[in-house]
Amino acid sequence: MTKLAFEPHRITQQQLHPVKDNIIVSEMNFKERFTQSGIILHSDDGTALGIRPRWGQVYAVGPDQQDVAVGQWVCVAHGRWTRGVEIEDEAGRRTIRKIDPKDVLLISDEPVQDDTMSTAVHEPDKNRWR
Repeated sequence: MTKLAFEPHRITQQQLHPVKDNIIVSEMNFKERFTQSGIILHSDDGTALGIRPRWGQVYAVGPDQQDVAVGQWVCVAHGRWTRGVEIEDEAGRRTIRKIDPKDVLLISDEPVQDDTMSTAVHEPDKNRWR
């Protein structure tokens, strides 16, 4: 049976062993977001609107990783992850990515709803016309 290049790799979580302090995550949200008025903000569209940290669930950790554990949720600085690799495991199809352990900003034991917008990029200068 031939495998197509775009089919996900079939693995079990026990077969994946990150080295050193590396962290592998899944469940990163790259979907578009909506403002309260209904405007669609495309994800990573090359403008400041797509530049933001993202949350992902820890899928596997290396033996030297002391800060996070499998199952926790981590917020990673923008762009500090690799392109995704499609896999299929006991839970089904998913995309996993390696993240930079030095750029983990926050850790949570529960999923975090990531539907807010930063006002730092959008807030107008209030003193501009004074």
